[in-house]
Amino acid sequence: MLLVTTAGAAGLLVGGVTAADAATTVTAQAGDTVTTIAARYDTTVTAFEQANNINTATHMIYAGQTYTLPGSASTQTTTTTSAQPAAQSAQTYTYTQPTQTTNYQSSNNSSSNNSQTSSASTQATSAASTSTSSSYTSSASGSEAAAKAWIANKESGGSYTATNGQYIGKYQLTSSYLNGDYSASNQEKVADSYVASRYGSWTAAKAYWEANGSY
Repeated sequence: MLLVTTAGAAGLLVGGVTAADAATTVTAQAGDTVTTIAARYDTTVTAFEQANNINTATHMIYAGQTYTLPGSASTQTTTTTSAQPAAQSAQTYTYTQPTQTTNYQSSNNSSSNNSQTSSASTQATSAASTSTSSSYTSSASGSEAAAKAWIANKESGGSYTATNGQYIGKYQLTSSYLNGDYSASNQEKVADSYVASRYGSWTAAKAYWEANGSY
């Protein structure tokens, strides 16, 4: 049986989804991930994983297996919309990290996906590995803040410690983008910078995600 996992860069995956029951279930095909399935059926990764008891640390699903869809598309849309305030002001993210030093050793063995996933999980869990306290104020507000929160929910369910192979944190960015700093404030800062340089705005990034299943 072919093992498939979710990927932050879902646009690189090849594959489709065949519905076993258009109203309630879907059968995973080769190349499918929880991210692509959730996006295709207008639900969230968190809701889909909870409905099917999928491990939220590995996000693993299997080709050929049938999964339950968590409610109708209209229900999911209503829930997502009601969770967002009509207008949001600039937000300040503060992350206080306990005194601790963690040394990471890189491995040249790229043949083991399990080792890569374990390493990423360790890095994300060890986000509080320095002794400094940092803060960052995002300039996103209103529709921009709503689009930013929407993407975070789609990518990680809003979790700063979510991992998927080389992708880490709330916005599923690579370690090289985060420069080894996995704190909440740095994730917010780097995500704003990445979106501004590539799309110009969070609303534009959201439109791209809706069209391609990733950003």
